[in-house]
Amino acid sequence: MASWYLEPSYQRLAADFGSLDAVFALTGERMTRDPVSEVIRIERDGVRYYVKRYRSAGKGLRPYLGRLRVRSEWQNLKRFAEWGLPTADVVARGYERCKGAFVRGAMITRELPNTDDLGRMAKNGDARLQDRAWVDGISRQLAHGTRTMHDHHFTHNDLKWRNLLVDDQGKLFFIDCPNGAFWRGFVLRYRIIKDLACLDKVAKYTLSSTQRLRFYLQYSGHARLHPADKKQIRKIVKFFEGRE
Repeated sequence: MASWYLEPSYQRLAADFGSLDAVFALTGERMTRDPVSEVIRIERDGVRYYVKRYRSAGKGLRPYLGRLRVRSEWQNLKRFAEWGLPTADVVARGYERCKGAFVRGAMITRELPNTDDLGRMAKNGDARLQDRAWVDGISRQLAHGTRTMHDHHFTHNDLKWRNLLVDDQGKLFFIDCPNGAFWRGFVLRYRIIKDLACLDKVAKYTLSSTQRLRFYLQYSGHARLHPADKKQIRKIVKFFEGRE
């Protein structure tokens, strides 16, 4: 049984994106590949698209019982859009099962033009990270987006700088969230700490202590630190101790 959906506004691309068979027959520039999935980039009518194809759901019982990674990935991008968070446009998505087991799946997103990921920018020493006004603008967008997720009891679970894109106008985009999920109680609190600690892993080597503190205040919505904030910050900075 196959389930596939192409957004109505992209029906002109049905020859390439109209079915799983068509999508798995596409060729393009390979961006990434691992035992489970691959990403290729193609161009149609002057627009580039990323095609992520899954050929496995993992080992053991995952093809039968596990949450489908490809479905979580497109659902989470759709949630970001619903919550007003800038993200990639999902053009088409779907998967196929046989006798209850996952066989294959795919998701196609439209390229966000003129963007670079924050992880690469930090690694390459991008000059914009030395511009205090630019950093503050990105920090405010990131704080708002992260808090929006957490206020919905949702955590990204891989909120790393490489999964944050910035365009040439200083607009931030949230991408690549197959592991994001909803949580409650102490598990939610733990996952929130993990999200914030993931962001701080690169921030502590790239930004000043003042910029890192300002981000937390923007995230918390507080003008100054409360006792609970100080406790949470200690958990954030210690989260990856001994694991780096």
